[in-house]
Amino acid sequence: MIAVTDNRSANRFEAHDGDTLAGFAAYVRTSELVAFVHTEVDPAFEGRGVGSALARAGVESVQAEGLRVLAVCPFIAGWLARHPELAHLEYRAASRVTD
Repeated sequence: MIAVTDNRSANRFEAHDGDTLAGFAAYVRTSELVAFVHTEVDPAFEGRGVGSALARAGVESVQAEGLRVLAVCPFIAGWLARHPELAHLEYRAASRVTD
């Protein structure tokens, strides 16, 4: 069974199968958002839902903290695109119109 935890000292969510690191989702945290910058799954665990478990746990954690998600990582961005019910969590920079 895959267990996902937030390893804040390493700035990443980690997925473990027992004592084995199956994958991680690295992030940068600010006072407003969590930017997911890279997701990696050990090849031995590919196709077993590890990446999705990391994305779900990470996004749910961000939501629980009242922050936004900035998906720099293509995997997290793709996962969010497949979960439109979470679109309200995505960080969007406010653009300014200048004369």
